[in-house]
Amino acid sequence: METRTEYTSFVALGDSFTEGMSDRLPDGSYRGWADLLAARLAARTPGFRYANLAVRGKLIGQIVEEQVDIAAAMAPDVVTLVGGLNDTLRPKVDMGRVRALLTEAVERLAPACGQLVLMRSPGRNGPVMDRFRPRMEELFTVVDELAAAHGALVVDLYGAPVLGDQRMWDVDRLHLTAEGHRRVAEAVWQTLGLDAAEDWRARLPAAEAARWAARRTSDARFARQHLGPWVMRRLTGRSSGDGRAAKRPELLPYGDTAPADGTSAAGHGKSARDGAGGLS
Repeated sequence: METRTEYTSFVALGDSFTEGMSDRLPDGSYRGWADLLAARLAARTPGFRYANLAVRGKLIGQIVEEQVDIAAAMAPDVVTLVGGLNDTLRPKVDMGRVRALLTEAVERLAPACGQLVLMRSPGRNGPVMDRFRPRMEELFTVVDELAAAHGALVVDLYGAPVLGDQRMWDVDRLHLTAEGHRRVAEAVWQTLGLDAAEDWRARLPAAEAARWAARRTSDARFARQHLGPWVMRRLTGRSSGDGRAAKRPELLPYGDTAPADGTSAAGHGKSARDGAGGLS
């Protein structure tokens, strides 16, 4: 498929992955691959506009209800949609409903934008990944089918072994590190038909095996600080995104406005350009 190489606007939809967790900036806000990508696109296109509607913890039904129509009305050159993975991590999930909702989102977004981009999300290697892998792969089959039917691009992060490397994941074991987000930004950049800056699939150097005591200490800290609170939210029907607004809810010139979280968009832009060279 031929892709265009001039883009003047970009809207990102999704959950914590697209919000930018856990690529934390010094002020405590999150940057992430979408901000990094927007910074690079803005650097080559005067007046480039960017919105990020993603909110941590959102299920695909919430993304459809709260984000899709807003993004479609913006009619941007590029829309990225990453959703459904939070659904697959629930103890019980209706994959037929996930398929229907993702189909609805794609059918509404594809005609409204210049280029729709979907993703096969990465997953951290380990027992949790092994448990949910069948559901994830079922979701990715739907993504591939929808992309083929509607002319969307697919970024295959799941098929890149380096993004399964545990060193690419934050201590919460569900969100990428800054290096992981940087590689995702490069992957989307290349999928959009832009010149590669690096091989984002390049493997990390071999690592020394962690000692048994260190692994057990890490596991205990993870369970106490991240897994326990996540389980409690599931049991009580709460989400880390409850009451949280999108950080860039309007499609405005990059760097010219403050995101909804109150941080400086210009500051985000600087950090993203510099960078480019918790359970949900």
